[in-house]
Amino acid sequence: VQLQASGGGLVQAGGSLRLSCAASGFPFDYYAMGWFRQAPGKEREAVSCISSTDGPTYYADSVKGRFTISRDNAEATVSLQMNSLKAEDTAVYYCATVYTSCQPSGYWGQGTQVTVSS
Repeated sequence: VQLQASGGGLVQAGGSLRLSCAASGFPFDYYAMGWFRQAPGKEREAVSCISSTDGPTYYADSVKGRFTISRDNAEATVSLQMNSLKAEDTAVYYCATVYTSCQPSGYWGQGTQVTVSS
């Protein structure tokens, strides 16, 4: 099983980034997927999740209206488009398999750093 996250970087406040996560080694289209983040000194939090069929989604209140999650089951990828970034979005972002409740279900990517300068 492998989840390879990419797309992080340094961006100014108000800017955009697109994170991608390439999955392999498991039946991707059977799994709901999610993005989580962890900032220094803070607990990990769920950012956004999407069902296995590209249906219902979840967004943390702090990112609603700014972030959009999507998936491509044919390519086994899940993406997170992040717009209007704020300094408080700075964190390491991880993709993971999740339950429908958006709780992690076991498989994690390696994380990609997002830094938003104010």
